[in-house]
Amino acid sequence: MSKIVENQPKRGLLADPESLAALPRAVVAWQASYRPGEALPAHRHRRAQLVYAAEGMMRVTTPDGSWLVPPQRAVWVPPGTDHSIRMSSAVSMRTLYIDGEKARRMPSRCCVLSVSPLLRELILRAMELPTLYEIEGPQGRLMRVILDEIRTLPSLPLHLPTPGERRLVQLCRALLRDPGDRRGIEEWGRDIGASGRTLARLFRRETGMSFGAWRQQARLIEALARLGAGEPVTHVALDLGYESPSAFTAMFRRALGVTPSRYFDAPPSRVEGRARTRISPPA
Repeated sequence: MSKIVENQPKRGLLADPESLAALPRAVVAWQASYRPGEALPAHRHRRAQLVYAAEGMMRVTTPDGSWLVPPQRAVWVPPGTDHSIRMSSAVSMRTLYIDGEKARRMPSRCCVLSVSPLLRELILRAMELPTLYEIEGPQGRLMRVILDEIRTLPSLPLHLPTPGERRLVQLCRALLRDPGDRRGIEEWGRDIGASGRTLARLFRRETGMSFGAWRQQARLIEALARLGAGEPVTHVALDLGYESPSAFTAMFRRALGVTPSRYFDAPPSRVEGRARTRISPPA
């Protein structure tokens, strides 16, 4: 196991994660930058992670599904969760590794979180601290405030669950390749050898969502990725199967609380209002 000294720069997210897990600190801060299209292959950590996109957009995938992480948002990854990360654009990643005891009152599953302005500044400040920061002084208090703030964060509807049933896998892969496909569930059933009623039941059982809700979620996540890359709203709307940009904008606003043109400009705390759901368990 390599040694991490107090003044070691916080670079390289995957640099010896076992050493990070062994550090006698409840929270360890790390940072790294990645190019567009760069990917971190499937891996896991003994600690929980809060992976924050200070700049850029990334997609986190686990056996249970995928999560799109826009700029100024974060993904929560529980301890021992297999996950891979692909950068949709240039990403400035800031990560907090949190030990298992402190993570017990955090979410038990992956989720995308809306990062408050306070937590954003706390995370950036944590990156400036020595790895072996002073536990009882101001540095340790800052880390404890970070933990308190994480527990209050609302989650965002940016998760796309992955089904396991072979016919649904076939259908979902086809929709991910072409989210604008307008075929209804009965038409899909004829193409893959199942009735529409059977597919509807399987969707509920495997994903917890209806076919229509899953397809809309796939379109929403694809739209965010494209909009984040600079594609025009009109082009994205029509390519994803909406009859008009206004219909797409109405869906986007219902889901995320703001229009597509404002999503990446407005602070997260002012964007996702109605779309947010608190995920911290009761005390």
